[in-house]
Amino acid sequence: MTRPAPESRRARARDAAVLVAGWVALLWALEVIDAISGHALDTYGITPRESGELRDVVPAAFLHFGFDHLAANSLPLLVMGFLAALSGIRRFLSVVAVITLVSGLGVWLTSPAYSTTAGASGVVFGLFGYLVVRGFVDRRIGDVLVGLLVGAVYGSILWGVLPTATGVSWQGHLFGLIGGVASAVAFRRTPDRQA
Repeated sequence: MTRPAPESRRARARDAAVLVAGWVALLWALEVIDAISGHALDTYGITPRESGELRDVVPAAFLHFGFDHLAANSLPLLVMGFLAALSGIRRFLSVVAVITLVSGLGVWLTSPAYSTTAGASGVVFGLFGYLVVRGFVDRRIGDVLVGLLVGAVYGSILWGVLPTATGVSWQGHLFGLIGGVASAVAFRRTPDRQA
């Protein structure tokens, strides 16, 4: 296996930073639009077990119920998103797509009736699971160390998969985590797929 050239590593880091910063900026722009419109975008949250709501599984991950909700997700998204995107933009987008779908479908299937769920926290939990497991699945010591660091810094979020707080979608957190772990396995690097 050849090591990427320093310029290639810098370009990869730059691309990862631009993508993740743009993603978080988009989330803030959507929340500004939501606030200005009297929270019209909140209707794109997921209401469980209604077939018409399946179309909201993806948009719900981009919307939040207020700026406090979004602020709580922004820093973890920036940090863990950047770390995950360093392994390649295509792989990162695939991972986020799987996490979003698994988290959203889990919410749709298991959340309480008449509730509405939105927010990127399912993706945050998914990126956490992905980063913690990725190094062990890929058998790459650098990624194992990143996963251990992420686990040490953000490990306390795991309490969020338990039904301990009213009004918090532990279902989205739990299924996001499952989606992240599944993504680490599904998109693992094989010796012939190191890019």
